[in-house]
Amino acid sequence: MKTMTCEQLGGACDKEFHAETFDEIAEQSKQHGMEMFQTQDEKHLGAMKSMMELMQDPQKLQEWIESKRKEFDALPDE
Repeated sequence: MKTMTCEQLGGACDKEFHAETFDEIAEQSKQHGMEMFQTQDEKHLGAMKSMMELMQDPQKLQEWIESKRKEFDALPDE
């Protein structure tokens, strides 16, 4: 089990996500992002804007995802 925060995953807060795989933690982050969008949380909306800009360039987005996957893989198991 590894832990990453919303901020580590491109978000705007220190909420922690715990998972065995990067894909699981990415899904938790995505769900959290949707919740924050529904509440129109300003900090998260700003982070989402940055992510939307990143998504305009598929290669940059893939590089970003891989960097986060490597960061997850490098974390110690809890």
